[in-house]
Amino acid sequence: MHAFKQDDTPQPAPGRRNFLLGAPALVLALGSLSTSTRATAAPYGLPPLPYALDALAPVLSADTLAYHHGKHHKAYVDNLNRLTTGTDFAGLPLDEIVLRSARHATHAAVFNNAAQVWNHNFYWQSLRPQGGGEPPAELKRRLEEAFGSVAACKKELATASASQFGSGWAWLVADGERLRVVKTSNADLPLTQGLRPLLAIDVWEHAYYIDYQNRRVDYANALLDRLINWEFALENLHRRA
Repeated sequence: MHAFKQDDTPQPAPGRRNFLLGAPALVLALGSLSTSTRATAAPYGLPPLPYALDALAPVLSADTLAYHHGKHHKAYVDNLNRLTTGTDFAGLPLDEIVLRSARHATHAAVFNNAAQVWNHNFYWQSLRPQGGGEPPAELKRRLEEAFGSVAACKKELATASASQFGSGWAWLVADGERLRVVKTSNADLPLTQGLRPLLAIDVWEHAYYIDYQNRRVDYANALLDRLINWEFALENLHRRA
């Protein structure tokens, strides 16, 4: 790997506002850390859920959250630490690791685990207890401009979730000033396409199988009706690089 430029941007501390461990907008200027800094860089951590394990029940059970967050999400974090220790990736913001490793076969394992950490960090914030309902007025207007109605946007997100072949994700994104629904396979995410994620629905089986078995569309519709965090989408719409 080529040497990178010095980047002394501090790693953000865990917390609600820093939960993503990196801005969700596409990073255009990519830097790096020196070897001496990398040697002392703190490992990536598993951010706590922004709500209690049982807070999303009955749509998502405490068992689902315990396995999904405590086993699957944690495994991606552990793998990322193992794969990046002592490399030029160590200590970089998570989104930079994703963008630098994307589409490079030699870094496929780094990309898959870094992207899945990013995706899960984002997914947990895309949900909230007593979610769903009416979006904030500004977001509602933008959804109506893009899809015709909020109901049409939800239908498109549910269709993307149900039609994704195999594992992957459904996303509400901003493509410039336009709002769109896209889906990605496996660990891939909108950042690699220059799109700004606003909301995510995880359609890997581990996200829903305990509660919904093979009824993926029921899971997606339940999230959209009762858990989706429209306020988080609006925050991301306002956020700029």
